[in-house]
Amino acid sequence: MLSPQPDRECSLAFCRLLVAALLLGASIGVLAADDTLLSAKAMLDARNAQGAYDLLVPLQSERAGEPEYDYLLGVAALDVGRNTEAVFALERVLAVQPGNAPARAQIARAYFNLKETDTAKREFETVKAQGVPAEAQATINSYLDAINQIADAEGFSARFFVELIGGYDTNINGATGVDEIAIPAFGNFTFRLDPTSVETPAWFMSAATGVALRNPLTKAFALLGGASVYGRYNVGETDFDTGYLDGYLGLAYQSGRDTWTAVAQGNAFFVGDPLYSSTYRNAYGGTVQWTHDFSARSQIAAYAQYASLSYPDQAPRDANRYIGGLGWAYAFRGAYPTLYLGVYGGSEIATEAAYDYLGYNLIGLRAGGQKAIDERTFAFASASVEWRNARGIDPFFLVERQDEQYTAAVGLRHLIGYQWWIAPQVTYLLNNSNIPLNEYDRWQAFVSLRRDW
Repeated sequence: MLSPQPDRECSLAFCRLLVAALLLGASIGVLAADDTLLSAKAMLDARNAQGAYDLLVPLQSERAGEPEYDYLLGVAALDVGRNTEAVFALERVLAVQPGNAPARAQIARAYFNLKETDTAKREFETVKAQGVPAEAQATINSYLDAINQIADAEGFSARFFVELIGGYDTNINGATGVDEIAIPAFGNFTFRLDPTSVETPAWFMSAATGVALRNPLTKAFALLGGASVYGRYNVGETDFDTGYLDGYLGLAYQSGRDTWTAVAQGNAFFVGDPLYSSTYRNAYGGTVQWTHDFSARSQIAAYAQYASLSYPDQAPRDANRYIGGLGWAYAFRGAYPTLYLGVYGGSEIATEAAYDYLGYNLIGLRAGGQKAIDERTFAFASASVEWRNARGIDPFFLVERQDEQYTAAVGLRHLIGYQWWIAPQVTYLLNNSNIPLNEYDRWQAFVSLRRDW
C-alpha cells in the first residue's frame, strides 16, 4: 500500500527545521538588518506563508538576486502552492550559493510537488550527503521513502497527445525556385520544369494524435510501445498533402544513472499525389540508445539507428540507412534555461548498386534550447546543419551531388490552461547544392495547439 505524501504539517516543520538546524558553512547566513525580510521570516515562522508571499513578491523586480530575499520568497511560494515560482527563486539562491543546503532541500520539495521525482530524489540525496542533523535526515528520509514507494507503485501507464496546426508554407513541395534547368548529360540543353516541380506556396492545416505506453516488467526492465498518426492538408494543392503512420515497440533497462533502450520502429509515409498507388515510402528498422545522467541537470546520450527504406512506386530509391549520434543536454540554474547539442553521421546506401548515386554519406550538427519567460511561457530556438555527399556520379548532371542543408526555428510555448499549450513558430530551411535542381529554401510560419495527458 502506498503511504501518503508528506503532508503540509510535515513540510512546514521541514522548513523550520532546515532553517534552524542545518548548521553548515554554506547555509543561508544571517539575514541582513532588513525590516521586510525580518517581517517575512516572522510570518513564515507563524505559518502565514500567504502573508510572506504577498509581502515579498511585489519586490521581485528590484530584489531578485539577493540570496536572503530569494530564499524567503522561494519558501513562501512553495508553501502557498506556487511550486514553479519557488523553483525560480531558489535557483537564484543556488546560482550564487551552490552549497546552500536549506535552499537545495526546499527546491527538492518543489520538484517533489511538481512530480519531478527523479530530480527531487537527487537533490534530497545531495543534502543528506552534506552531513545534516539527524532530525533533518529523518524528514528527508520521509520524502525519499515516498519517492521510492511512488516508483514501486508505478504500473502500466499510457500518455496521449493531440495537436492541431495551421499556417503558411512558402514551398510545400521542397522544390527549386527556377523553372528551367540545363542538363549536362544532354549537352546542357535547357529543359522547362513541370509546374509541380517548382516551389509552390500554400496555406496548410494539420492534425496529429498518438499514445506512448510503458509497462514495468521488473524494477529494472520496462516494456515500451507507442503509435501516432499525422495528416496535413494544403489549401488548393492537395497533390502535396502528406501523412504518416508511426509505431514502435521495445524494451528499456535502467541501472543507477544509466538507461539503455532498444526499440523496433515502423513508419508509413503518404503523399496525396495519385501517381503513388499506396504509400510513398515505408521504413522499418530500430534504434538502440544509452543515456547517462551526470546530475539532475546534465545528461549525455549515444544512439545507433537502422532503417530499411522502400518506395513502392520508385524502386530505384530503395535504400538502407545507418545513423549514429551523440547528444548532450544541460539545464542551467534560474528560470529553466536548457541547452542541447548533438552530432551525428551515417550513410544511406541504395539497395541496387546501379543507383548508388541516389545514396549518400552524411554528417550533421544540431543545437537548441528553451528558456522560461514566466511560469506559463517558454521561448525556444533550434538550428542545425547537415552535409551530404552522394555515393556515386549523377548520370544526368555528371557530378557527385553535394548538399549543405541549414535549418532554424524560433517560437514560443504558452500554457493556456487545462494542459493545452499554444505555440506560434517560424522555421527556415535552406538547401545548397552543386546540382541546381536540388537548391531551394523554405519558410513556414504556423501556430500549434497541443494537449498532453
